[in-house]
Amino acid sequence: MPKASDIKRGQIVEIEGAPHLVKQVEAKSPSARGAATLYKIKFENLLNGQKREVSSKGDEIFAEIDCQKRTAQFSYTDDRFAYFMDLEDYGQHALELESLEDELNYLKEGMEGIVLLIINEQAAALELPQSVVLTITETAPGLKGASASARTKPAVLETGLTVQVPEYIEQGETVKVNTTNGKFMSRA
Repeated sequence: MPKASDIKRGQIVEIEGAPHLVKQVEAKSPSARGAATLYKIKFENLLNGQKREVSSKGDEIFAEIDCQKRTAQFSYTDDRFAYFMDLEDYGQHALELESLEDELNYLKEGMEGIVLLIINEQAAALELPQSVVLTITETAPGLKGASASARTKPAVLETGLTVQVPEYIEQGETVKVNTTNGKFMSRA
């Protein structure tokens, strides 16, 4: 059973008998002496989609739900679902697009390295890799002589995600993007 201080994004825990997916974890250290670090955790109920925010001390314990983790490949989306192929048994799993609002910006057809969380033979959530490689479809032209300084410009990626990239990056280049914070990491 994980403590609040050990909980990571993408983990599934039980709250009031229902499975909840950890969407975001934020640690807040109080300024008072002897005060415990507080963890602000955002959850999503996997049964009804409700969002919940909990503040807890680092030693508070959450019950972990037994789930399978299966490696998968993103196949395609339709108007309601995103479909994934299980790379172990080649079965198809579907997740509602509404539950994937944050993850859709990082998914492209044929992408591997995705982990599906399966509860009772149904796909409940997914874990993205730490970073993904995407192609820039739209950005201002690169500047000749631009250095690798802190000056950036917006770039639209093939999935529709907009990230800030260095001035010297041009349209058509592939870049590595961090999936936890949506920031440019490097050229790919």
